[in-house]
Amino acid sequence: MFRQRIIAHLDMDAFFASVEERDSPQFFGLPIAVGSDPMKGRGRGVVSTANYKAREYGIRSATPISKAWQLSEEAKRQGKPGVVFLEPDFSKYEKAHEAVLEIIKRYASIIEPASIDEFYFDLSEFKYEKAINICQDIKKDIKKDLKLTCSIGIGPNKLIAKISAGIDKPDGLTVVKLKDVLEFLSPLLAKEIPGIGPKTNEVLNKMGIKTVGDLRNIPEEELANLFGKIGKDIFLKSRGIDDSEIEESREVKSIGRQDTFFDDTLDALIIIKKFEELCEDVFYRFEQSGFKSLKTITATVRFKGFITKNCSKTFKNPINKKKDFFSSALNLLLPFLDNRKNPEKRLIRLIGVRMENFQ
Repeated sequence: MFRQRIIAHLDMDAFFASVEERDSPQFFGLPIAVGSDPMKGRGRGVVSTANYKAREYGIRSATPISKAWQLSEEAKRQGKPGVVFLEPDFSKYEKAHEAVLEIIKRYASIIEPASIDEFYFDLSEFKYEKAINICQDIKKDIKKDLKLTCSIGIGPNKLIAKISAGIDKPDGLTVVKLKDVLEFLSPLLAKEIPGIGPKTNEVLNKMGIKTVGDLRNIPEEELANLFGKIGKDIFLKSRGIDDSEIEESREVKSIGRQDTFFDDTLDALIIIKKFEELCEDVFYRFEQSGFKSLKTITATVRFKGFITKNCSKTFKNPINKKKDFFSSALNLLLPFLDNRKNPEKRLIRLIGVRMENFQ
């Protein structure tokens, strides 16, 4: 007998900022932005996460940090509290991620950690009423044990579960049954469909297509002609069709980090010091991941003018020590500091390091 799938998607609310607010009582109730140092409006980089108080100021994920500072100053002139700017502490967020995962495991056995703050889990063995009760219990446990909130969407597949989790944030719970999928999707903006990015959405808007309901009026063949392979995917998703399975053992394929300099530079001391800090953080996350060794390292450099170059190397002998990782990564970076790969002596805006090919 066919049993309808019941999939839940849990999305932590303003995760990084909420963890910081929880761990620092002096920040309670204040607008918080986690990201690079704003340097009093002269900083570079973007906001990683903003809590809901900061979002009231217009500050959101990916807002340039200089713009976030300006919005904070504008709010202060209006008599509102200024934004608390914090640099991210990934080790702290990863511990909170693991704690959330352990809570979900109390209630579900098939779980996919989709990112550091998102999880899918399968509740198909239950009826909808029971699945709703389970999600309510998970929300209560997270709030009680971790002093954090989350929003959960429940649907007949991963697509609908993910979209519905974002409908009622923060601390929401949205349920969409199979019979209600088309009605649920129709009024949503087309860009809410995963895979429809800014450029695709711009093309659709020029065609007069604003909502998912509008999108369903476009034949599959026309979407394929417009957008290639993703055209068929858009056609199916606009109808709420998604057969993707929950990937219980989603494997980490790479670990990396990059950072932007306050001023473009070619000063070797400044660049190598920052590179060492990035390598330190990446190797710490590698140690926490449970992997034993790695074989591929990539160094990234972005020059003034946003020209980005990568240099990768796969080593015959696996690397498992921090000093070997740093020296190997540094050897990939150094040619960008001299005539070997930077004969024009272009200033460097950003550097990064990534490891992959784990053993």
